[in-house]
Amino acid sequence: MVVHGVDRSEGPQAVDRVFAALADATRRDIVRRLLTQQEASVSVLAERYAMSFAAVAKHVAVLERARLVTKTRRGREQVVRAELGTLRSAADLLAEFEALWRSRIDRMEGLLAEEARTAPAAPPTRRDAP
Repeated sequence: MVVHGVDRSEGPQAVDRVFAALADATRRDIVRRLLTQQEASVSVLAERYAMSFAAVAKHVAVLERARLVTKTRRGREQVVRAELGTLRSAADLLAEFEALWRSRIDRMEGLLAEEARTAPAAPPTRRDAP
């Protein structure tokens, strides 16, 4: 069964892989770059980072396992593209959590407002006494 664009037959590990992959700043930057330029070779991606080609290739592999990118071979190059469906699914999941927490906060605010309206007046303090 596919929920949020992630194959749930793999269990919660599929969702965990998406967020674990996005937890790294370099991988988030790779995804951002791919969203703006549609696709790029691993070697072009690697030019921007102060790390080896192999290290960037490992970051791309993590993104690929999480299904955030796809990698295809074009001649001698490996071309990487962002997977918009998986990114949308992650955004949808976060939006659901946001809606859940917003409704809980709204309910809590309503309860506090109701309590303030129905609370008995505070007894006079010594300063208030004649």
